[in-house]
Amino acid sequence: MPSNTTAPPAKKKKGRRARLIVLVLVLALVAGVGYGGYWGVSTVRGSFPQTTGTIRLDALTGPVEVKRDANGVPQIYADNEADLFRAQGYVQAQDRFYEMDVRRHTTAGRLSEMFGKSQVDTDAFLRTLGWRKVAQEEYDKVLSAETKKNLQAYSEGVNAYLKDRDPADVSVEYAALAFTGDYTIEPWTPVDSVAWLKAMAWDLRGNMQDEIDRSLMTSRLKPQQIKDLYPGYPYDLHQPIVDRGAVDKVTGKFDPEAQPKGDDTTSGGTGTSGGQNGIQSQLAALSDALDEIPALLGPNGNGIGSNSWVVSGNFTTSGKPLLANDPHLAPMLPSLWYQMGLHCRSVSANCRYDVAGYTFSGMPGVIIGHNNSIAWGFTNLGADVTDLYLEKIGTDGYVVDGKTKPFVTRDEVIKVAGGDDRPITIRSTEHGPLVSDRSTELERVGQTAPVGNAAPDRGTGYGVSLRWTALQPGKSMDAVFALNRAKDFAGFRAAAKDFEVPSQNLIYADTAGNIGYQAPGKIPVRTKGAAYDGTLPAPGWDSSYDWKGYIPYAELPYEYNPKRGYIVTANQSVIDEKKYPYLLTRDWGYGSRSQRINDLIESKLKDGGKISPDDMQSLQMDNRSEIATLLNPLLLKIDISDPQVREAQKLLEGWDYTQEPDSAAAAYFNAVWRNVLKLAFGNKLPKELRVEGECINVRVADTTGPVDEQNKLVPECGERDPDTAQPDGGDRWYEVVRPLLKQEKSEWWNTPGDRLNAATETRDQLLAQAMKDARWELTAKLGKDVSTWSWGRLHQLTLKNQTLGTAGPGFVQSLLNRGPWNLGGGEAAVDATGWNAAGGYDVIWVPSMRMVVNVGDWDKSRWINLSGASGHAFDSHYTDQTEKWVKGELLDWSYGQAAVEATTRDTLKLEP
Repeated sequence: MPSNTTAPPAKKKKGRRARLIVLVLVLALVAGVGYGGYWGVSTVRGSFPQTTGTIRLDALTGPVEVKRDANGVPQIYADNEADLFRAQGYVQAQDRFYEMDVRRHTTAGRLSEMFGKSQVDTDAFLRTLGWRKVAQEEYDKVLSAETKKNLQAYSEGVNAYLKDRDPADVSVEYAALAFTGDYTIEPWTPVDSVAWLKAMAWDLRGNMQDEIDRSLMTSRLKPQQIKDLYPGYPYDLHQPIVDRGAVDKVTGKFDPEAQPKGDDTTSGGTGTSGGQNGIQSQLAALSDALDEIPALLGPNGNGIGSNSWVVSGNFTTSGKPLLANDPHLAPMLPSLWYQMGLHCRSVSANCRYDVAGYTFSGMPGVIIGHNNSIAWGFTNLGADVTDLYLEKIGTDGYVVDGKTKPFVTRDEVIKVAGGDDRPITIRSTEHGPLVSDRSTELERVGQTAPVGNAAPDRGTGYGVSLRWTALQPGKSMDAVFALNRAKDFAGFRAAAKDFEVPSQNLIYADTAGNIGYQAPGKIPVRTKGAAYDGTLPAPGWDSSYDWKGYIPYAELPYEYNPKRGYIVTANQSVIDEKKYPYLLTRDWGYGSRSQRINDLIESKLKDGGKISPDDMQSLQMDNRSEIATLLNPLLLKIDISDPQVREAQKLLEGWDYTQEPDSAAAAYFNAVWRNVLKLAFGNKLPKELRVEGECINVRVADTTGPVDEQNKLVPECGERDPDTAQPDGGDRWYEVVRPLLKQEKSEWWNTPGDRLNAATETRDQLLAQAMKDARWELTAKLGKDVSTWSWGRLHQLTLKNQTLGTAGPGFVQSLLNRGPWNLGGGEAAVDATGWNAAGGYDVIWVPSMRMVVNVGDWDKSRWINLSGASGHAFDSHYTDQTEKWVKGELLDWSYGQAAVEATTRDTLKLEP
């Protein structure tokens, strides 16, 4: 239940509330609050989309109908493909253009043009990465003529909407921006659409943050301690996606039925690369820069992921496959997703699309969904597709194998709203852009870095460059359209071949009853052997650490109708690394969610049971805490003498480990878990990984001052953004703690104590201290009476407008944002309402949508979005799906023409 009701169910009340919100906004601005301007009711409503009647568009060649249901979800009908995508562009611009405009300024490194000098550093970093530059190269040199035609048609539709409209007529946010200076909306281009895939790839890029964090840990932790904090994937506990199969040595292709030979071992080892020590300053600054990049999909780290699974019709009540998907991304307003149907009135060789599902505003086609033959879903594969290289640099270039090579440079100018232009120079090595150039702290990087003997003379220092698959032109946009048209597994796999970045797990089902899985993506091959596995920055001066090509698509794992009858992907390992000849990554999700889904499906199928659509929907809301099954029995055995702490401990007695919003036990357990992590690990990490502003006393060995001041305790404050700080509490930390719970005197249980608490030396002493700390933390947050505690009061979701709702004046934020809602679920639960244990309990990623596809009986499918179709803050469809999303409810998903007609509320005709 929400702690603040924002969407009353009755239509009349909903309309009355919307009017009241508009009046509050107008009154606030009339009163001179904020910018001193004035938004009238006409300004607020003027940007709402026209959803009935007729609109004439010069770009069209034939009539188009846009049918919207009670939730404003559009289904588009056209006679040819160009008009279909023109209408998609027009309709998405009606509902979401401000969101689209911000995205394209982000991907092009042009946020300063909208929001001023505060965004200059972010723009400089984004320009250095060169997303827009690569997108332009893709459009010019790589994408098919057909894809370009679709992108151009989409752009024509967007621009038809923008024609003759002032910014304030497009969205109310522009009215606010107009108070700080003039702003002109530029026409949409095909490259604006392509560049969005780069942002998607960036947030799903894999282990780059882990690579940085491991390096930063070397300043405080021993090699074995770091290894403790990054345990191997628990194959004995959590099965991978593909549980059999191998690359056939004769055909050179992956065969799901083949048995791996004894020498089929993964390339790459667990060693470290030369020159690792002492680059903390560079990597800390890089980590700070990463925190400033807008997390368009969510905080990058172990927790961000997704669930998907598909069950064969042999094991379902319908006799046809069932497919579920819920990607876990950052909560945002409006939601990342936009639901839509794209229908050719008559499907033929000239008009091939009859597809519906979840789209990205600003991009044509459907990303996740189904057509009339197949359904598909995505989860993040998490392949290691980035490497950081420590570069030996000088005034003339950088060193490789003892020779100096010149930088590749380009000059760019950042335009700043209300300020002077900022010129920047971008330098790149053969590995990629020199990202360390984007920090003033790194102007003389590495001058004092104690690197190993493998490093060349330091000269003027070291820099850090980034190699990343997404910085090379690719065909992922081609793959989107091919997926939308695919009719069978062969067509599905052919489309997946071009889905190069980001690397995703793709699941599949079709009306013939088949199910399948494909691991696609451009994944590098590292051939340094045991010396390098991509887990730490590599020495750029040694060419033997370079990539040696990419895993051939034919050798990537896939499954087709596995005997077990179902496939689960939830960011776990794709295949046992001992049975596969290539290294995909060392940094998988650790499989807590995936194994829970596997176990629940197995239990349902036991003794001949069948799975229904309701079962699929219920499974999406499973909120059991896996770490509680390990830790809670030990907590109950602790002898607690303090009566108030004992009162809290009693909440855990008889708890079934579910994390419902009203659960006091879930609230207390999660607080205990947070404090266990802080005591055992968090306070021992270097400041670069701990939460910004949280300070601890550390002992500094200083032999230069007076004797009585040597080896003294000094305060040291954390520097990391709370959403990405460590320990984050994800299922990697479950695997860290699991073996330690059997080691009552592990060094990790040692804490120094302070003036209020005694030092701890054993597991039970630390657990007791964590229980005490959690009791008083929740007393401060929720009150002294434990009977009033609830997980939902701690674990809240607020949906924020992604610009003015996060950085605008307080009154503007309150008008554009919605919530909070009290949520159940939790970190690494199937209902993955993620929170960062180092930073607090607030929800920082969510199932951004949920769908259950009833394959073949499409109109019995169900779906839900996090917010709603509209990006307009006071439109009735701004957050009209959120209440149902919170409760785990799904909407009926109409697809066939008769079903769409039956649910249509508004029809808009677009005519030439």
